[in-house]
Amino acid sequence: MATRKGAQSPAPHGADSHDVIRVHGARENNLKDVSIEIPKRRLTVFTGVSGSGKSSLVFNTIAAESQRLINETYSTFVQGFMPSLARPEVDVLEGLTTVITVDQQRMGADPRSTVGTATDANAMLRILFSRLGKPHIGPPSAYSFNTASVRASGGITVERGAAKTKTVKATFQRTGGMCTRCEGRGKVSDIDLTQLYDDSKSLSEGAFTIPGWKSDSQWTVQLYAQSGFVDPDKPIRRYTKKELQAFLYGEPTKIKVNGINLTYEGLIPKIQKSFLSKDKESMQPHIRAFVERAVTFTVCPECDGTRLSEGARSSKIKRISIADACAMEIRDLAEWVRGLKEPSVAPLLEALQRTLDSFVEIGLGYLALDRPAGTLSGGEAQRVKMIRHLGSSLTDVTYVFDEPTIGLHPHDIQRMNELLLRLRDKGNTVLVVEHKPEAIAIADHIVDLGPGAGTGGGTVCFEGTVEGLRAGKTITGRHFDDRSSLKESVRTPSGALEIRGATANNLRDVDVDIPLGALVVITGVAGSGKSSLVHGSIPAGETVVSVDQTPIRGSRRSNPATYTGLLDPIRKAFAKENGVKPALFSANSEGACPTCNGAGVIYTDLAMMAGVATPCEDCEGKRFQAEVLEYRLGGRDISEVLAMSVTEAEEFFGEGEAKTPAAHKILERLSDVGLGYLTLGQPLTTLSGGERQRLKLATHMGDKGGVYILDEPTTGLHLADVEQLLGLLDRLVDSGKSVIVIEHHQAVMAHADWIIDLGPGAGHDGGKVVFEGTPAKLVADRSTLTGEHLAAYVGG
Repeated sequence: MATRKGAQSPAPHGADSHDVIRVHGARENNLKDVSIEIPKRRLTVFTGVSGSGKSSLVFNTIAAESQRLINETYSTFVQGFMPSLARPEVDVLEGLTTVITVDQQRMGADPRSTVGTATDANAMLRILFSRLGKPHIGPPSAYSFNTASVRASGGITVERGAAKTKTVKATFQRTGGMCTRCEGRGKVSDIDLTQLYDDSKSLSEGAFTIPGWKSDSQWTVQLYAQSGFVDPDKPIRRYTKKELQAFLYGEPTKIKVNGINLTYEGLIPKIQKSFLSKDKESMQPHIRAFVERAVTFTVCPECDGTRLSEGARSSKIKRISIADACAMEIRDLAEWVRGLKEPSVAPLLEALQRTLDSFVEIGLGYLALDRPAGTLSGGEAQRVKMIRHLGSSLTDVTYVFDEPTIGLHPHDIQRMNELLLRLRDKGNTVLVVEHKPEAIAIADHIVDLGPGAGTGGGTVCFEGTVEGLRAGKTITGRHFDDRSSLKESVRTPSGALEIRGATANNLRDVDVDIPLGALVVITGVAGSGKSSLVHGSIPAGETVVSVDQTPIRGSRRSNPATYTGLLDPIRKAFAKENGVKPALFSANSEGACPTCNGAGVIYTDLAMMAGVATPCEDCEGKRFQAEVLEYRLGGRDISEVLAMSVTEAEEFFGEGEAKTPAAHKILERLSDVGLGYLTLGQPLTTLSGGERQRLKLATHMGDKGGVYILDEPTTGLHLADVEQLLGLLDRLVDSGKSVIVIEHHQAVMAHADWIIDLGPGAGHDGGKVVFEGTPAKLVADRSTLTGEHLAAYVGG
């Protein structure tokens, strides 16, 4: 519209001045009074070495405060049911919008959780089948493997007014789709009886082969022998049907053995309570080995692993049951849904189609809806969480992503970049924590934190554009254009690990020899069958050490010293030096401060408000009793030792009065994986995903296995740290180990002695070995997607 001559242009509207998220004085974790302005409606990438403070700024400050402020808009009654959040350590936070966080947290490993239940796809499919399925078997719950069929009837008492009561007969019925045999799990556990006893012997001859049950004088053995239900002198194989039933499945019964009242129950329920109800990881090695031998998980024979009842499987749309639909690859299911034309459920079909297309668009079309959620990798889980946001009509939202390129082949990273840019172009603010140069390159704005990790980080080293970062002097800028070159000579294998006829998941009868005594990289696009080949086909045993992406368990009482076993030799050294018990030097045992129970802080629950943690006044946050802190080793007390960094402790326990070879060896391994900056007593809950995986790697480096399997060890690693990881892998191989790495990072591929490339695509388009040979040959051939990307990377 033309402006009248001499008229002034309208003054800018006050609402348009809020174009930045302003952070002033952030001090969460290791942040050192960080002040920064982040542009809104732009893509900002946060980078820096692992442990430099990226997550502390993005997740623990910006995202946490936005979530806290949104929670405060609800009534106190509703807030009582929500997680309580404390205000982050920051002076000023302005310009915040609603934050949607898409993090790397693995999905729950509950056997009932699948890709379909974790998204809305299963719920929509159940409604679809309840409307169109023939024969009609009931409401949506009739197609749910998490809902059991229930029938009940009886009298209920109804109170009407003063003392008027009436008994009314009521019946209740609910039709569920759960398979009654496996209870919706798809698998049933079977106990191998030959591992429990030798049926050619009698109980008095020591028939039991269960660990700890072999002695005739053992109470449990006496319980069965003197129960009166079986003849203790008769071989088990000669038991009558009645005796065998009582021996294996007998109901709990009170009996007297040698004048003492005891409860007798059948062997199978006894074993289930004694061994199978416990966490396998916490068992002693010989007990764990027994459980693995004795218990087998087989596909449920009644539902054939579909988890669904016969009724749910009998109802079909166009000859496809809901079990068939969930077993299809999602891209095939999307085509099938597209072919359904039914005006009565048009909105439902449209929403289901949109969800399934989002899976395909994000590169997860190779998954099936019945895939257990716990089997997804960190990268796959993160992309599944993205699905509900892709078609969202919301704008002016802040999306926060934690390394969205994890688990992605270079070929797939471009697609992820397009998705991030599309979210930005809808008018949203996109904040990404990232290490991959290909993902950093698309940023509108870059914030580089550092310069180091832990206490050596927590400051903003650079803000600006990609060109500015390249020209800058920060660690990220210096390493941005790093390219690993191919090895001039590769190692000669000392043997081979033969895999024959591998058919796990999508593998197509794969035969491959994995060289031993070398650094082998297994690669291929996401979903091509890498994990199926390695984890599903290489037999786990004493010689194989597997370091996968499963999160390490740990509470705020756990720290690197307790997790790695480092605290044991330290406690013993303190005890020997001072002539007291080792238990005194544990904050979880006898040495704990009685006021705070060794936590160092007192937690006060404030119901719907954030709980408050105040330092314990008695021990001043040191976690130990005052008398324990008087005992010293090399001039330091136990709390001072736990406050040391790994690098300091390595020097402290390496020489002088405090020399402790067992502790020094563990500290060396922590240093080798690049965790020298961590303090020994730092709670595990404060570690980033990359730090946790490297902590797990350091722990396993002490194992005696000859074959190491590493699943994407570059996860969460800065460009500068990848070089250190390659040095560590070389040292492992040179010490006589065989190292097999599942990896997409081109630097690791270029450094390999041998590459096995799976593909050519994902899901049913993958599952074949498309290349095996040296990296140089892969680059020269350029016959696969990996070959093309690796050739471009090394400049070939």
